[in-house]
Amino acid sequence: MPPKYKFTKEQVVEAALSLAREGGMEAVTARALGQRLGASARPVFSLYESMEQVKDDALRAAYARYREVMARELSRGEYPPYKTCGIAYIRFAAEEPSLFRLLFLRERDKRGAWPDAEEWSTVEPLVRNGTGLSGSRAGRLHTEMWALVHGIATMLATGYMRFDWDEIGAMLTDVFQGLNAAAKGENGDGRD
Repeated sequence: MPPKYKFTKEQVVEAALSLAREGGMEAVTARALGQRLGASARPVFSLYESMEQVKDDALRAAYARYREVMARELSRGEYPPYKTCGIAYIRFAAEEPSLFRLLFLRERDKRGAWPDAEEWSTVEPLVRNGTGLSGSRAGRLHTEMWALVHGIATMLATGYMRFDWDEIGAMLTDVFQGLNAAAKGENGDGRD
């Protein structure tokens, strides 16, 4: 009869996420997981075939936490939806700086144009509805806004600077309005 394990896959993932919060993904080792769970490393490998699988599940759990913050902010209805996406990203960086660094401050595979098609299909209607822009002008506004949002989030996650939420909201509004006006001024109505 196979031995009964003291923990589940979900508990392994939570332990891996906890270790990643403390020391990055490099801290997630079989030995560290076993210690965190009060066992040897062996039971981890009865639930997972490799540490890569554990780390993949931990990354998925970190993304799930990010999506929770996004959903929470959207449900509050405090800001227009497009601005809320930026606020939620920044709030995630402030609330979960280690997970933010893990997800968004790591080397990426080289990809094509940014934003990628999947991300853009979600955001484009928000940009279009909030600005009246379409096509490449909407994409450019989003790229420029996201550079600001990512910069603020990175400063918070790394402790480089601190802003209060009123300042953050004002910065996003000011830059958004300026970029929107500039984009519309280039072609009158903002369409390609």
